[in-house]
Amino acid sequence: MRAAVAGGTELGQKAQSYMDRGELVPDVLILDLVRDRLAQPDAQVGWILDGFPRTVEQAKFLDALLGEIEQSCDCVVNLEVPDEVLVARLLGRGRKDDSEEVIRTRLAIYRDQTAPLIDFYRDRQQLVSIDGSQSIEHVGSALRQLVNS
Repeated sequence: MRAAVAGGTELGQKAQSYMDRGELVPDVLILDLVRDRLAQPDAQVGWILDGFPRTVEQAKFLDALLGEIEQSCDCVVNLEVPDEVLVARLLGRGRKDDSEEVIRTRLAIYRDQTAPLIDFYRDRQQLVSIDGSQSIEHVGSALRQLVNS
């Protein structure tokens, strides 16, 4: 999505307006971006989706899409980080869409719309949780180990 925003595509511009307000980009925009991305040649050998799916409905779409393109999802990673750590880290990035108000709006949306994915993927035995409040090196190492296993 950020590549579409940076490239100034029509979908990217629409997505940017939602991100600037701290809102989730609507499914109709996200789903088209994901379908197009997974159809590209470099995604045929494997892929990592960052920030998608964000809702159970999107997860169901992803399942259907993967069935259509005869691919599968090995696992879903949940980075567990306390809210106050997230706020501090995001404020430290210095991006224009990272004000404290916007970040707290994102967290409220996360609890309402995205947190149910934890149970969705846990019930399917696909969830892997990592303590994301640790150092970048430790989290990176845990992620590399997971990807290489």
